Amino acid sequence: MSDLRHTLPRAGAYDASATARNRVLRNTYWLLALSLIPTVLGAAVGLQFGMGQIMAANPGTSTIAFLVGAFGLMFLIERNKNSSLGVVLLLGFTFFMGLMLSNLLSFVLGMGNGAQLIMLAFGGTAAVFGVMATVATTTKRDFTHLQKFLFVGVVLLIVASVANIFFQIPALMLTLSVLAIGIFSAFLLVDLQRIIQGGETNYISATLAVYLDLYNIFANLLMLLGVLGGNRD
Repeated sequence: MSDLRHTLPRAGAYDASATARNRVLRNTYWLLALSLIPTVLGAAVGLQFGMGQIMAANPGTSTIAFLVGAFGLMFLIERNKNSSLGVVLLLGFTFFMGLMLSNLLSFVLGMGNGAQLIMLAFGGTAAVFGVMATVATTTKRDFTHLQKFLFVGVVLLIVASVANIFFQIPALMLTLSVLAIGIFSAFLLVDLQRIIQGGETNYISATLAVYLDLYNIFANLLMLLGVLGGNRD
């Protein structure tokens, strides 16, 4: 009995820990909602200035610019995650990601039902988030051990996606989109559970992780819908 009592946390310590976890989760959701604003603004600016056409005409250069810009900003965010500058950098990153999304949006909006496809992709992404958030909150099973396996999957996806820029194989593109939706949905579950369980104590890092999951789910779902359900008449 004495050993069991020693393994139990004191009530005060538990309450403090629970409060800290709830604060991180709440701040993450607020910052995640805020990050949608610069994403939409970035996409609007990209569409207004024809970023989609520029990127489509120079796919290799655009991919390099995207990878350098995205990973560079993510590095800076992590370096400054304990200061208000981290929030500014995160919002700048989401604006940049919106700019990069304008290429896909331009492609889809060129279809007769493009606006409906975008709304459908947004709704599908929201549904995935709702399901994963519910599972992460209610399940007793620990999914965080999948993180390393999923990271390897993401690296392979990036390599295959870059290679397909040169090969231009439609079937491979569709396959990669399906795999990306599955991998990032699982990553979303892992990231949310990590936040809920207190494995992530910084809300800026937490927001960045969840944002990337949702961004990739949305982009790949929209790509699938545009290729398979787009009205080109």
